Amino acid sequence: METSTTVPESVAALHAAIDALTDEVIGGLRAQLPSYAAVSMDQLRPRVLASLRNGLSLVQRWSEERRTSQGSGQDGRAYAIPETHLDEVTALARALPVEDIISAYRIGTDIVWRRFGEEMAARRGTAEDLLPIAETLRAWVDANTLRIVRSCRVGFEEDAMTDRRRAAQVRALLLGEVRWDKSPSGGGAWGTGPADDRPAAGYLDDGEAAADGWYDRGALRRPFRARLPDVPPPGGPARAPEPGPAPYATGHPGPGDGAFDRIVALLRPWLALDGTGKPLVTTVDGDVAGLLAGRPGGLCRGLVLGLGAPAPASGLAAEFTRATQALRAAAGFGLVGAFTREELGLRATVVALPAVGEALVGLRLAPLAERGEDGAQLEEAAAAYLEQGLRLEAAARTLYVHPNTLRNRLRRFEEITGTSLRDPADLAEIWWALTHRRIHGPAS
Repeated sequence: METSTTVPESVAALHAAIDALTDEVIGGLRAQLPSYAAVSMDQLRPRVLASLRNGLSLVQRWSEERRTSQGSGQDGRAYAIPETHLDEVTALARALPVEDIISAYRIGTDIVWRRFGEEMAARRGTAEDLLPIAETLRAWVDANTLRIVRSCRVGFEEDAMTDRRRAAQVRALLLGEVRWDKSPSGGGAWGTGPADDRPAAGYLDDGEAAADGWYDRGALRRPFRARLPDVPPPGGPARAPEPGPAPYATGHPGPGDGAFDRIVALLRPWLALDGTGKPLVTTVDGDVAGLLAGRPGGLCRGLVLGLGAPAPASGLAAEFTRATQALRAAAGFGLVGAFTREELGLRATVVALPAVGEALVGLRLAPLAERGEDGAQLEEAAAAYLEQGLRLEAAARTLYVHPNTLRNRLRRFEEITGTSLRDPADLAEIWWALTHRRIHGPAS
């Protein structure tokens, strides 16, 4: 038994005016959702147009089925969003909040339903014509909203897994934990040690890596290690660094962390990318680390950045060690900017040769330790004198003492340690010992 033709006629009218309907829906989305207002029309219009055409086609099919067979039992769940469109929605969800995408479907449905009602009214459609379509449309929207949420969740989980895998791969490169494939094919496959010892998750096996080709072994990349500079309290001295690497809990845990994202944003123009355009970054002991395609320009005032030299894959671990030493030296001296180990000169050498520093501490500072608080005061006096470029009055001001008081303390320092603050060799050894203690902490 056939029913009214007003539904297919109304749908046909909306199809005929699809461009105007698309503009109206886009206007509603951009007016109500700031995230959609930020999306360019070139990106938004094709997606909205495809969604409207899909929805109107389904309404057309529902109405035809009702005309030819009453009580067919079809509902909105019988017609799912096409997989290609669902893939586009999932891709869009990587740039927009999922809740906004769901709201966009609701906003678009309201606009289309209002226009559909106007077309039905113009053709004297009845409630009996509208009610089944309304119920079916609501069921279809609900079912496909659930599909969108599930699809986006799976997409995000896959993205997160890919990001974690990439971070693990970069970390393995930097720490020298990569086992490159020695096969004649030279496919660049890699693992993380003996095949039987590899973790069950996180790293590619040889076959996967060869197919993936995620890293060009011959490319020259510059390893780096970075952190945000410490901000000392107003009028106070810079905080002395803790010995050893920065603890993970107080560093930058990874993507989503504000400090991590800020560092990546500052370095983005120079970051090396994988085949999918993602930056090769990770975290090592709380610091942001990774690979650069070139040296950052400018002064990098917002970062403490240690750099290695450009190297192929086989040399990245050694250069990352040098980048780490540069970072620790720069941070220990309160420097801000980008530095290689060579550019930091003797400062970086103090970091790289802790055994020498420990020996000098024992030789030049150990006699002070036996005098308790008095010895600590004398060590403080010598440190201030060196930090102020051997200028007695400037050093006295930093210690809030009279120059004669400081002069007396420096004389006692020389007597107890057996050194002369006028001998360049003794000065160098005292400086090294004091700097070693500041960078590496007290002797174990």
